[in-house]
Amino acid sequence: MSVISSKYLALGTKAFGFCLPDIHNELVSLSDFKTFNALLIVFMCNHCPYVKHIIRPLRDMIAEYRDKGLTAIAVNANDVSTYPDDSPAHMREWARELDFTFPYLYDESQETAKIYGAACTPDFFLFNKEQKLAYQGQFDSSRPGNSIPVTGHDLRRALDAVLEGRRVRGEQRPSMGCSIKWKPGNEPDYYLL
Repeated sequence: MSVISSKYLALGTKAFGFCLPDIHNELVSLSDFKTFNALLIVFMCNHCPYVKHIIRPLRDMIAEYRDKGLTAIAVNANDVSTYPDDSPAHMREWARELDFTFPYLYDESQETAKIYGAACTPDFFLFNKEQKLAYQGQFDSSRPGNSIPVTGHDLRRALDAVLEGRRVRGEQRPSMGCSIKWKPGNEPDYYLL
């Protein structure tokens, strides 16, 4: 398992357009979410122990904040030829088992992960109602095996600020997890630095 920290996209960057299939093979694009107070894009996958460590609290947080104006999208960009547990069929099973209330999209070309600068799973990108990046960082300081409780403190603090129309204050610590499993030769320049 290769562990990596996320790279930073400049705060204030506008959300990049995308058009990706969900677990039912329906196309989903950024333009489908014209009105939201906050948009959370999470790059994740099925097999990563870092994702598995936080997935239930993350799912519950997304459900909790939906009524406050949050829209959330999860994106899996892993190479399924080398990581078959991340295939669309397995994504469908996992989403059903965990009762996801948000779209889980498959980025087969890995282009969406590249334009967002995603580097690890999970990697969180939170945009405000102007579709400008307000937060890119960790869910919280909990990691598999470090005995710190999973609270979602960092993302919750950012969500509260964005939904109240405030700037996210304080340090934005990078997310940490398994590296995105790039197709051979498809690794982005920022990943190789």
